[in-house]
Amino acid sequence: QVQLVESGGGLVQAGESLRLSCAASEILFSITTMGWYRQAPGKQRELVATIIFDDGSTNYADSVKGRVTISRDSGKNTVYLQMNSLKPEDTAIYYCRMTVRRAVYWGQGTQVTVSS
Repeated sequence: QVQLVESGGGLVQAGESLRLSCAASEILFSITTMGWYRQAPGKQRELVATIIFDDGSTNYADSVKGRVTISRDSGKNTVYLQMNSLKPEDTAIYYCRMTVRRAVYWGQGTQVTVSS
């Protein structure tokens, strides 16, 4: 059974950095995309960043451009999210999302809290 294991969340002060990781297990086919979404209290889940596993093409939400970098390690089926210059408005649960052909998988989420 496919599982996404997230790590790296925590409590930081504004201006600091965090690195999230998401590792996929039991992959029988090539991963199509991996990415990160987030959901703040009372808000809808939104895209943060995605990466196409094959060629490394990336896509970022406007709100994080210039502060966030998504990358992947194909050999480990792992995606990373390096977040710098964090702001209180980045506080949310961050979810890893993976697509394998037409199947979509979600992680359990990891909490990121940025204090002012």
